[in-house]
Amino acid sequence: MFWIKVMTYTHTLPNGFRIIFKPDEAAVTYCGIVIDSGARDESVAEEGMAHFIEHMLFKGTAKRRSGHIINRLENVGGELNAFTSKEETVVYAGVLNEYSERAVELISDIVLHSTFPQKEIDKEVIIILDEIQSYNDSPSDLIYDDFENLLFENHSIGHNILGRQELLEQYKTENALSFKAKYYRPEDMVFFAMGNLNFKQLIRWAEKYLNVTAGKEKRIIRNKPEGYNPAQRTIEKNTHQVHFILGNRAYDMYHPDRMGLYLLNNILGGPGMNSLLNLSLREKHGLVYNVESTYQPFTDTGLWTVYFGCDPENAVKCEKLVYSELQKLREQPVSETALKKYKLQLMGQMAIANEQRENMAISFGKSFLRYGKVDSLETIRQRIEAVTAEQLQRVACEIFNVEKLSVLKYI
Repeated sequence: MFWIKVMTYTHTLPNGFRIIFKPDEAAVTYCGIVIDSGARDESVAEEGMAHFIEHMLFKGTAKRRSGHIINRLENVGGELNAFTSKEETVVYAGVLNEYSERAVELISDIVLHSTFPQKEIDKEVIIILDEIQSYNDSPSDLIYDDFENLLFENHSIGHNILGRQELLEQYKTENALSFKAKYYRPEDMVFFAMGNLNFKQLIRWAEKYLNVTAGKEKRIIRNKPEGYNPAQRTIEKNTHQVHFILGNRAYDMYHPDRMGLYLLNNILGGPGMNSLLNLSLREKHGLVYNVESTYQPFTDTGLWTVYFGCDPENAVKCEKLVYSELQKLREQPVSETALKKYKLQLMGQMAIANEQRENMAISFGKSFLRYGKVDSLETIRQRIEAVTAEQLQRVACEIFNVEKLSVLKYI
C-alpha cells in the first residue's frame, strides 16, 4: 500500500497563535480556526453558550454587518461554515486560491472581533430554538445526548451542545463577550490552511489579521469526570421504533490503547457493511436497518457506544445479539488472518477519508491543537500494524465489561 507523507509547515506568532499549513496544488484553499472551547467549558448557567457564540460569530463585527459577512465569500463562490463540539469550536472556509487572503481576513474578523449585537441575538435565539425542536424530533440523534448525560451525570461534558430554552432566552451581549474573552485566547487557537499558497505570504497575512492580545479574564481549567456509576434507564417516547444505546466511558485521546480501541470498534460496528454487528443484526437476522458502534476520545476521558433502532417485537433479540458479539470479543482473540484483514480495512478507510480535502484540513488543524503535530498516514499505519490480538482482547475485556455498561432505551 502506498502512503503519502504529510508535509506541513508550522509557525507561532508572538501572541501564541499557532499556524499550520499544508501545501496542495488543487484550485481551492481550505482554511479556518479551531478554538479550544466547547460545550464542556460552560457552567450550568451557561449551557448552550459555546454553540450560541458559534452562531453569533456570523452576525456582526466591529466593521461588518451580518449581510456583509454572508456575502464576502459567497459572492466569489466560496463557502463559510462552523460547528461546535464538546471541546472545540471550528470556523472554516473553502475558496478559490486567488481569494485566500479574503478568507483569512474574514475568518479572523468574525472570530476575533465579533460584537454580538443584541438585536441579532434576539433573532438568532429563535433560530437555535427551532434547531433544538428539530433535534428533539429525531430520537436516533437525541438518544446520544441523553446517554452522554447519563454516562457523565453532573459533569459539563455530559450536557447537550445546543443548550436549554430558558437559558438561551436570557443571553445578552455581555454574556457572549464574557465567555469569548475567557476561551477565545490566541494561545488556545490554531489557524489551519491547505492550498496552493506561499507559506511566507500566509504568515504575513496571519501577522496582519491575527495580531490580537488576550484579555484579562482567566480560562477556567477543565475538571476530569470522576466517579462513574453504570446506570440503566428507560424513557417512554412513544416512538415507532425502540431505540437502544449502551456504552461505557473509554480512553482519552492520549491513552496508549487508543488505537487498539479504534480498531476494535471498527471491527465491532464501524462503517463497513462487514462489521460484526451489521452482519449479525442486519444481514443474518434482518432485524435492523442501522446498527453502529462509536468511539469518541476527549482530552481527559472518552465515550464508547453501541446503538440500534428496531421494531418493538425485535428489541429483546437485538439486545441479546449485541451482548453476544461483545462476549465473543472478550473471550476469543481475533485470529491472525482476520486481524490482518481488519487492519487493511481501517487503513483503507483512513486513506479514503484523507481524500476529502475539507475534512482533512479540519482534521490536521485539530490534531495540531491537541498534539502539536500531524502524523503521516505512514505513522498511523505503523500504529495500526502494532496492535495485537492480545491487546484487542484485553481492551474488549476492559471497555466491553458488562458490569461497567450503561444502558438507555426509548420505548
